[in-house]
Amino acid sequence: MPALLFATSNAHKTEEVAAILGGEWQVQDLRAHPGVTLDEETGDTFEANAIIKAVSGSRQLPGLLVLADDSGLEVDALGGDPGVRSARYAGEKANAQDNRVKLKQELSKIPEKAPFTGRFLCCMVLARDGVVLHITHGRVQGHLITQEQGEGGFGYDPLFIPEGFEDTFGVMPAEWKNDMSHRARALATMKEKLATLA
Repeated sequence: MPALLFATSNAHKTEEVAAILGGEWQVQDLRAHPGVTLDEETGDTFEANAIIKAVSGSRQLPGLLVLADDSGLEVDALGGDPGVRSARYAGEKANAQDNRVKLKQELSKIPEKAPFTGRFLCCMVLARDGVVLHITHGRVQGHLITQEQGEGGFGYDPLFIPEGFEDTFGVMPAEWKNDMSHRARALATMKEKLATLA
């Protein structure tokens, strides 16, 4: 089984990617390579940050395919925020709950009432030996609510209802989310490239 390093220490993301790839790849993440340090994410787009992670990680692990993603939430009523700062919306050391609290606070200041339109966006970048091999994008449209629903998923999932559904990603079974999420859509296209490299 070919090896693939997913350039993250987020166990939830790694589990999601491994589930979507369906056992065709041996997926590891940075927890298996504690000596690897990714360059700081200084980009102002998801693609720029994903490239930084994939390239810096692959330079330190010669010959290994490295997949990186950068993803986040855009809310129209907040001018596209939290955007590329989704993981750090409530501060550099914020956790997912802190970020959801901050998002609910910001939405509560808006004169319009919920639901608030928005989308999850994801860019995935595949690299080896410091060279970008492929870039894909995925998105899922939906709307935000201000009362959390469900404890599944991670990040902003309990506040996001995808278009055409009545429940948040926090309520939805993982298999459903893995079929339609922004990460799933970016990875579905990336799988075609990975198949040529296996």
